[in-house]
Amino acid sequence: MSENQERRRAARERLQRERESEKAREKRRRVLIVSAAVVGVLALAAVVGVIAANAGKKDGGSEAGPLLAPAGVQGKDQLAIPVGASDAPSTLTVWEDFRCPVCAQFENLFRETIQELERDGQIKVEYNLATIIDGNMGGTGSLRAANAVACAQDVGKFVPYHDVLYQNQPPETDDAFGDNSTLIELAGKVDGLDTPAFRSCVEDGKHDAWVEKSNTAFTEGGFRGTPTVLLNGENIFPAKGSEQISPANLKKWVAEANTGKKPGTQRPSAPPSPESS
Repeated sequence: MSENQERRRAARERLQRERESEKAREKRRRVLIVSAAVVGVLALAAVVGVIAANAGKKDGGSEAGPLLAPAGVQGKDQLAIPVGASDAPSTLTVWEDFRCPVCAQFENLFRETIQELERDGQIKVEYNLATIIDGNMGGTGSLRAANAVACAQDVGKFVPYHDVLYQNQPPETDDAFGDNSTLIELAGKVDGLDTPAFRSCVEDGKHDAWVEKSNTAFTEGGFRGTPTVLLNGENIFPAKGSEQISPANLKKWVAEANTGKKPGTQRPSAPPSPESS
C-alpha cells in the first residue's frame, strides 16, 4: 500500500512539473507572438513614417512667439530633453510625435525596459520632439502636446507626463491633443503637475517656437519617420543589422555597447526650477 501511494505521489509530482513546464512554454510563446506582432507593426511604420515625415516638411511657418527652451535641455541647439545619469556609458536618442500611433506602441512596449536601463545607469535617454502628424493630417495636437510636455519638463515632471500622454493617446485622425483643456485634464494624472503655472504655460504656448525648431531639425535631419531610435548614434529602428528591435535585444545591444564600462551615477540633485513667467 505504501509503495502504491509513493508511486501515485511521484506521478502527481511529475504531472505537476509537466503542467508548469507547459505553462512556461506557453508564456514564452505568447511573448514571442506579441513581440513579433509589434515588431511587424514597427517595421511597417518605418515605411509609413517616410510618408508622414515628407508630408510634415510642407508645414509652413507659425505665429509662435519668442523661442523659450524648457529647463534642462541639452544637445545640439538645446533640443534634447535628457533623462538619466549624465555619465551613463550609452545614450538612447528618441525622436517622437505625440500623435504618432507607432510612437505610442513603441513607448508602451519598451517603457519598462528603457526605464530599467536608465535606473541602472546603463543609458541616458535624450527625447526629441517632432510634429510631423500635424503636417500630414492637419491639426495642432502634435505641437500642443509637445509644448505641454516641455511645460512639464520645466517642473521636473517630464517622464510621468510623457508616459500619461502615450497611455491616453487618441486615434491618429482625432486631434484631441489640439485642445489644451484635454492636455491639462491629463496633467491631473501626474501628482503636483496641474498648477496655475503649468496651465499658463500650456495655454500660452510658451515653448511653441522651441518645439517648431525641434521639428525643423527633425525634418532636415534625414530621418525616415517617427519613432526614430538611435543607440549611441546608430539607428536601431526597426532593426540593428539582422536583428529586429525587441526589449530583449535592446538590453543585449546596450550590454554589448557598455562592456567594460561603469554605470552612470551623476544625476540631478533636485528637479529644475520653472522659469519665471
